[in-house]
Amino acid sequence: QVQLVESGGGLVQAGGSLRLSCAASGRTFSSYVMGWFRQAPGKEREFVAAISRNGGRTDYVDSVKGRFTISRDNTKNTVYLQMNTLKPEDTAVYYCAAGFRVGVPKVPSAYDYWGQGTQVTVSS
Repeated sequence: QVQLVESGGGLVQAGGSLRLSCAASGRTFSSYVMGWFRQAPGKEREFVAAISRNGGRTDYVDSVKGRFTISRDNTKNTVYLQMNTLKPEDTAVYYCAAGFRVGVPKVPSAYDYWGQGTQVTVSS
C-alpha cells in the first residue's frame, strides 16, 4: 500500500512558475513508476509526465514539453513537477500517481495509487 500526498499548488500569473511535490509513504518507493496527471473542469484526466523507477527515463505530454520537468528523489520518497512558463490552459487539479510497472506509462489504468490532488490556477 502506498499513500501519496501532493503539495505546492496555488494561484499564479501566466508566465510564472510552480513546483509540485508528492510525498509517498512506504519503503518501496523506488519500485514504482511515478506520474503526474491533471484534470480540468468538464474534461477527462490527462497525462502530464512520468518518470521511471530509477529516474533514468521521463516522458511528457506534448503541450508541456520544454516547460515542465519531472524528477524524483528516492531517498526522500518524493516526486516533483517543476512547472515553468505557465499558461491559463494549465489550470487544473494535478494528481500524483504510482504504478508497479516498468517504463513510463501514460494511461491512468497503469497506475495503482493516487493522491488527492492539488489545485493549480493560472490567471491571464
